[in-house]
Amino acid sequence: MKIYTKSGDSGTTGLYGSDRISKGSWRIEAIGSVDELNSFLGIAAISAETQILTAIIDIQSRLFDIGAELATTPDGKFQFQSVVEHDVEELEWMMDRWEPELDELKNFILPGGTETSARLHVARSVCRRLERVLWRLSDEAEIRNEIMVYVNRLSDWLFVAARISNARRGIQDQPWLKR
Repeated sequence: MKIYTKSGDSGTTGLYGSDRISKGSWRIEAIGSVDELNSFLGIAAISAETQILTAIIDIQSRLFDIGAELATTPDGKFQFQSVVEHDVEELEWMMDRWEPELDELKNFILPGGTETSARLHVARSVCRRLERVLWRLSDEAEIRNEIMVYVNRLSDWLFVAARISNARRGIQDQPWLKR
């Protein structure tokens, strides 16, 4: 079986169990943003410590689930439900466990520090863009609230994971110095 189908050469792509839509649609932009975030998490995983690596692998699976749900439509042949409230609670639980290890935030901080932290900050900014795209898509299609909350909480998790990566390696967060 060949990887290429040529079916997208005209600027459309097929949704799972549904019709073809424009590759320029907000739905495809959202699916692509999920994929991009997942790829950046793969880069962050390269240098992550075991606890964060394990969490990243789980998050990557949840992102595949979200992409699959976004690739189905209410009127399509198939229905798929991705993240649920428990997935959000898991992210919150990890952040709550890490918080005692972190210095109190008194300033905005600059992305960076360790290699893992810098990579997680990039993933965080891609996650924030994904969230904006999902809100645009929600103007024209129904998006389950659990997806919206999960992506919002994931950006928080990425921020805290970046900070904990620095803290556990003895690297202080670099505060933003206002002019």
